[in-house]
Amino acid sequence: MLSARSLFQEILDDDEAFRLFCSIAAGGEAQGGWENGRIAALVPASLRHLAPRIARHGADEDKHGRIFTALLRKRGLEPVEVPADTDYTMILERRGIGLPHRKLRSDAPLTERDIVVYLTHSRVTEQRAAEQMDMLTTHFGDHPEVGRAVRMIREDETNHLAYCHEELLRLAGAGHGRTIRALLHTSALAEARVYRDVSLAVTARMGRILRWSPAKSAALRAGIHAVYAYERLGGRRRMVTLTMPERRDALGGPATPEPEFA
Repeated sequence: MLSARSLFQEILDDDEAFRLFCSIAAGGEAQGGWENGRIAALVPASLRHLAPRIARHGADEDKHGRIFTALLRKRGLEPVEVPADTDYTMILERRGIGLPHRKLRSDAPLTERDIVVYLTHSRVTEQRAAEQMDMLTTHFGDHPEVGRAVRMIREDETNHLAYCHEELLRLAGAGHGRTIRALLHTSALAEARVYRDVSLAVTARMGRILRWSPAKSAALRAGIHAVYAYERLGGRRRMVTLTMPERRDALGGPATPEPEFA
């Protein structure tokens, strides 16, 4: 029977599949770390209090990239180049979701609206990340090879999501509510399409590596399309609502180290 647990177990058990999975994950996390670092450096004066939290977010993403790379090297594997059609972060950027990299490479300060764009984009993508890490933790949190890593990353992703909720609610209270609502819906629709496309691309590559049967590959593709249809029909509501989190000031301190992966 197909299940998230059985599929990920197949990836864990095959060096080439595991190498591709960790390389994709490490690349996306490193890109997110760079983006957050640049945003922290360019925060407008009116929102300078957010700079340490954005920097902490970036430091966490960098840490996750190092963790995935360390998992590879523990097996004696080196990262591979991330295929363009599996690069979730860069595809989102090319489709105009989040802040464009040309703006982040500039030294010009960002605007308050830019920070709203960044936080709404993060609210949506961190929801996806938190859900994925919840799933991995449920099935592999006690795994001797990857359990410690997925538990650590899950904790960080939960903090990132709480931070996005809290800061967007503050900005909504400061008069940005209408913009936030519109951007959340736009980001959620675009992210769902990108997630579908990237999932199909990753599935195709994993299928070739793991020699899945045509029937199994077709079933997985159908499942991906079904998830997309559900999100188009209303499942994305979980990505566009804002609720004050139980974890307040979730990114108010320094990033936690990962000594076991050093």
